[in-house]
Amino acid sequence: MNDTICAISTALGVGAISIIRVSGPEAISIVNKVFKGKDLNKVDSHTINYGYIIDKNKIIDEVLVSIMKAPKTYTKEDVVEINSHGGISSTNKVLEILLCNGCRLAEAGEFTKRAFLNGRIDLIQAEAVSDLISSTTDASRELSLNQIGGKLSKIIKNLRQEILEVLANIEVNIDYPEYEDAVLVTVDILKEKIKIIEKKLKEILDTAKDGKLIQEGIKVALIGRPNVGKSSLLNKLIEEDKAIVTDIAGTTRDIVEGSISLKGIKFRFIDTAGIRDTSDKVEKIGVEKSINTINDADLVIVVLNGTEKLTLEDKKILESVKSKKSLIFINKNDKKLNIDLKNTIDVIYGNTINEDGIDNLKEKLIEMFNLGSLNLNDFTYISNARQIALLKGAKKLIESIKEQIENEMPVDLIEIDLKRIYDVLGEITGETYQDELIDELFKNFCLGK
Repeated sequence: MNDTICAISTALGVGAISIIRVSGPEAISIVNKVFKGKDLNKVDSHTINYGYIIDKNKIIDEVLVSIMKAPKTYTKEDVVEINSHGGISSTNKVLEILLCNGCRLAEAGEFTKRAFLNGRIDLIQAEAVSDLISSTTDASRELSLNQIGGKLSKIIKNLRQEILEVLANIEVNIDYPEYEDAVLVTVDILKEKIKIIEKKLKEILDTAKDGKLIQEGIKVALIGRPNVGKSSLLNKLIEEDKAIVTDIAGTTRDIVEGSISLKGIKFRFIDTAGIRDTSDKVEKIGVEKSINTINDADLVIVVLNGTEKLTLEDKKILESVKSKKSLIFINKNDKKLNIDLKNTIDVIYGNTINEDGIDNLKEKLIEMFNLGSLNLNDFTYISNARQIALLKGAKKLIESIKEQIENEMPVDLIEIDLKRIYDVLGEITGETYQDELIDELFKNFCLGK
């Protein structure tokens, strides 16, 4: 990290301003070389300076330059942000000039990566930055902000500290048995400590499901035979004419998506091609996509035509979702019904003409995912898949330790798995990590962040 990096931090396109960010030991001196105005090497930190970006004495753009000196910056390095006029040509030209004067183009997420490696933020906070950028609801935004603030990190670090204290006592017992002031870690004491650690791990994991819902939302697949009203239902649910609706069977040949927020949680509805046997090549591809969507969805809504008796295809579809979280929407109840599934659990009757049953369907979705009891006032949730996987790994190690205790294994052997739990929790915050993992994580960030 001895070089100086730069990148465009705003979306490239026509706009009022664009921001080109520079970070590194030569950030101020490089920008100063191409800046006409005050001597940026002599201005105070955290000031905004008016002037021009020049290239061989030719004015390229009128700009405002923010100077932020280390260590009180995003990366803990000298950081300069050039606010230029928005526009593809002028923004790219400023970037080109910086690259020609000693900057290197930043990799995706490299500014945040430097913030992590320089100790300004931990890995939970770094990943939360990416989640914040991609958040689509107030709840997911607040969850990300909470993680950036470090509340979740504090919980993990406190848990590591408890484990460290146990490990320290075990080491003293082994290395200095004559030291009388040290707590003798017996199997019984270890058993109680493991109970406490397991309880805290369980509490964190119990909230992970809610955190994942808040951050990623819920994927709902609308499936059924052609022409049963899936596209109409999608349009009514999202209150937008997103999907094409005709009375011609097979109109929908590819997936169409739309989303709404219920109780602060994003629901992604996916209108799929009607499932039926077909010789049409294009429609057949659509049907295959529909089947794949069923497997990926968090919930499947089977749409049936209420004016018709159950067909063989309907029965096959109902059979295919038995192992999935699902419900049935019987459409066209504004006409004479020829279908009866009243004794079936999770059936909603309605239609898309006068929108009967649409509100009932939304309420059912809230009920099925228990959103009414979701505590949106406490955002100390873990939501990242990598972090959840590590916590589950730590929980498995706890189970292994409990088994060892029951088998009366020596404390110094049990210590091995306890150290592994300590390291696994360190991977969550980034206190222990592998370079390859860090590189891979930050590849998913946008350029300039």
